[in-house]
Amino acid sequence: MPTIEDKRRKFRQLHGSGCFAIPNPWDIGSAKYLEHLGFKAIATTSAGFAFSRGLADGSVKRDDMLAHIRELVEATDIPVNADFENGYADDPNWVAENARLCAETGVAGLSIEDAADRKESPIYDFDLAVERIHAVREALHDSDVVLVGRAEGFLVGRENLDQVIKRLVAYSEAGADCLYAPGFKEHDHIKAIIEAVAPKPVNVLIGGPGGLTMRDAAELGARRVSVGGAFARAAWGGFIRSAKELIETGTFDELKHGASYDELQRLFAQP
Repeated sequence: MPTIEDKRRKFRQLHGSGCFAIPNPWDIGSAKYLEHLGFKAIATTSAGFAFSRGLADGSVKRDDMLAHIRELVEATDIPVNADFENGYADDPNWVAENARLCAETGVAGLSIEDAADRKESPIYDFDLAVERIHAVREALHDSDVVLVGRAEGFLVGRENLDQVIKRLVAYSEAGADCLYAPGFKEHDHIKAIIEAVAPKPVNVLIGGPGGLTMRDAAELGARRVSVGGAFARAAWGGFIRSAKELIETGTFDELKHGASYDELQRLFAQP
């Protein structure tokens, strides 16, 4: 069984060269299945987990998220990166303390967003956002946890490419080990981000069939590719279609797309 230190060491090695997929399970079963397929690392999804609890994304409380992260870490032998949203606090000191608690779950990496849960001002002011990343880096200095700095401005329609790059460069200088700006799909935009923060690694989000592939990401220079809540939404899609068919037509055709009971039984029967 690999130790926490082993997982963290492996995770840093993955960020050293090449391009790897880091898919996002939403519960223990989906995490175990991704490990079974041979993925080298996984990342939690705040949206996927929230939906599984009947909550909107962003509504899961800190302690519940910490418990979820810990159970995925303990259920698998591969590195886990935590989607830790905005760190569950605005103040840099509290974000740092929460990040320390997240590290105690055994994660190999964690991401901190610069989007606050406030409708009137969803993006933290630049200086505060940088201070938050610096505070988390200081809190994690005794561990080998990979800190991912996330810039959400483009995703929420508040900032353009140049503004996002300015933030990512600052987060890198403040101690982020990996940079991540969800929402970008154009090749030239992604390449500009990767070149701006080089040699730091960049995470690219591909949450649907929008033309980007793993090969594209690798050729652009991305180090890792995540899917966010896409796998969870795909599972929900199958469930919703089957449930609607049953109540609307009384038929069961959609169930033909379901996973094999025997396949799942064999997988989860393994020690």
